[in-house]
Amino acid sequence: MKPYFEKILVGVDDSEDAIKAFKYAIHRAIRDDVELIICSVLEDDTLNVYQALDKDYVHGKRDALDKHIREYQQQALDAGVKNVRVFVAEGDAGETIVKTVIPQVHPDLLVIGSKAKKNGLPQRLGSQAAYMVKNTPISVMVVRK
Repeated sequence: MKPYFEKILVGVDDSEDAIKAFKYAIHRAIRDDVELIICSVLEDDTLNVYQALDKDYVHGKRDALDKHIREYQQQALDAGVKNVRVFVAEGDAGETIVKTVIPQVHPDLLVIGSKAKKNGLPQRLGSQAAYMVKNTPISVMVVRK
């Protein structure tokens, strides 16, 4: 029987909740024998104006992120996922995943992590997770810390 989801996209950023989402995505990809796409976003708002104008600084940050996401890829392969791709983008994490990454990689399921918070959707999920849940055109699995 063909799995309902054939491509799983997971966003990673080294936070505890993202690591938990990554582990779930690995488990699901192995169980369903489907492709896993690991995405990380170099967020522009974490750079000050001088860093953003320094192309060597931005390029160095991008290279470091590329190298780091390859470590995630290797972890997934070592765990038994047969087909793993990586995708690095730049911008606001939630918006970039919804508007850039998803249209380019065409996943069926987005797996994201979220810390348990209080009061209202953005507070309960965090603003990035809430944005993705509300705006993504595909199914979303929110893994809670």
